[in-house]
Amino acid sequence: MVEVFNTIHLRRGKEESLQRCHPWVFSGAIERITEGVKPLAEGDIVDVVTKQGEFIARGHWQIGSIAVRVLTFEKEDIDQAWWNRRIAEALNIRKTLGLSDNKETTCYRLVHGEGDLLPGLVIDVYERTAVVQCHSVGMYHSRQAIAEALRQAYGDKLEAIYDKSSQTLPFKADLGAIDGYLWGHCSSSDTVVLENGLKFKVNWEEGQKTGFFIDQRVNRDLVRQYSKGRKVLNTFCYTGGFSVAAMAGGATEVVSIDLSERAVKLAEENVELNFGADAPHKAIACNAVEYLKDIDSDYDLIILDPPAFAKHHKVLGNALQGYKKINARALEKIRPGGILFTFSCSQVVTKDNFRTAVFTAAAMSGRRVRILHQLTQPADHPVSIYHPEGEYLKGLVLYVE
Repeated sequence: MVEVFNTIHLRRGKEESLQRCHPWVFSGAIERITEGVKPLAEGDIVDVVTKQGEFIARGHWQIGSIAVRVLTFEKEDIDQAWWNRRIAEALNIRKTLGLSDNKETTCYRLVHGEGDLLPGLVIDVYERTAVVQCHSVGMYHSRQAIAEALRQAYGDKLEAIYDKSSQTLPFKADLGAIDGYLWGHCSSSDTVVLENGLKFKVNWEEGQKTGFFIDQRVNRDLVRQYSKGRKVLNTFCYTGGFSVAAMAGGATEVVSIDLSERAVKLAEENVELNFGADAPHKAIACNAVEYLKDIDSDYDLIILDPPAFAKHHKVLGNALQGYKKINARALEKIRPGGILFTFSCSQVVTKDNFRTAVFTAAAMSGRRVRILHQLTQPADHPVSIYHPEGEYLKGLVLYVE
């Protein structure tokens, strides 16, 4: 029996972005809705048709400015076989990247939303555990099918699947989501993963995001390359990923700063895990922006990796002022010949926005500054060529005279 979906009818001309395979339908593009067998509810699968009634896409309905997240541009069933294919395709890409069976790196992103043709879904793998985060109601309703697809793709290489969607689902959906294991069990408090041969404690049950910021893997390795003989300041350090990389690169001293005492403790533990209790590392729980204002000019390498300053366009102006402020302080304080790694993970901040903010900060500092590298997210966080919004991580490596 063929299921009859609710149908979303677009206004005239509003199908053009979908014809270019953009995976979102905005609420303003909708002319009317024809209900199918049952009333339309958030998370339901819907068909999208043009003004002329021609099928163009199938996806998850949601309440908000993005009304449909497209799952497919084909008239195909969204059944278990479909989920199996999509997860298998994502895993094949990670095999191509050399990540799925890598003895030096045992954590990676398996599914990156629109970049893996699964909008609203993130899956990170830590050793033998997959951590699922649903950002849409439709994906949350599909979590058991997703878990089954993971088991089919990995077989006995997977021992647990953990759902960590309670903080990422739309607040107004009021689903009462509770984090927990969809299948199997693993004590996350005991888990140590490898990244480029370095050890990190990961706790997906209590940590931020899925437990670790996997998206900075390649950039942490670059910090490692520049750290030899340098005194390093790692602001907004969280679990100390950049600090561990700097120590591995031969830094003479590393100072880790974070507002969270829990994060600072974890950074200390990760440094000790790799280099012992006597490593030249100091972790301080304080406001990174204020710390930058008060320090002496004795750091040769500074890392600025703040949390997202802007979640939506309404606060973009304030966010850019924030980036300008912290970069100006770092540029003023860094030693001549120093290296500044500076990042933005705000999706609404474009590359040009970020570069302009850093340019303004450089001008304010009065220092001569060169761009050595322009950074982004790693390959296991792919960007669909039809969805440039997926490129959220921006970074610059600056040489400061």
